[in-house]
Amino acid sequence: MKTTVTIALLGILTLVLVGCTGMRPGYETPTVTISSFKTIPSEGGLPAFEIGLRVINPNFEPLELRGVAYTISIEGHELIKGVGNDLPVIDGYGEGEFKLTASANLFGGIRLITDLMRNNRSTFQYEFEAKLDIGAFLPAIRVTDSDEISFQPAT
Repeated sequence: MKTTVTIALLGILTLVLVGCTGMRPGYETPTVTISSFKTIPSEGGLPAFEIGLRVINPNFEPLELRGVAYTISIEGHELIKGVGNDLPVIDGYGEGEFKLTASANLFGGIRLITDLMRNNRSTFQYEFEAKLDIGAFLPAIRVTDSDEISFQPAT
């Protein structure tokens, strides 16, 4: 009986220690921002985009990105969704840029245009969401950025 209890306690202790290794005290979430955004030639009827992302790693350890999944929405309408897996390693206390390609969501675009026709405004709310995968035993980094953009020419 004592042996079973001892083995069970050792098993629980091992699980707790393994869980603690995934925790990183003092770890700061990297910053991800859009550095460029342009249309590129595409096959088919949907427009394609090249999106440049800049990642700033405020931590000592290098950031080994295994993959990224991201979404760009305007006024709550999901317009662009994409993934990437050919990503650089971002050195500790360093930054890096990479480019991703994505295509537009046709129905999200139609809903946005319909919404814009109903509301005559010059500024629009956008939201960028990204999930960065940094390994099997570490939790994904989730980043959200939102702001307003204007389609009016500057005066």
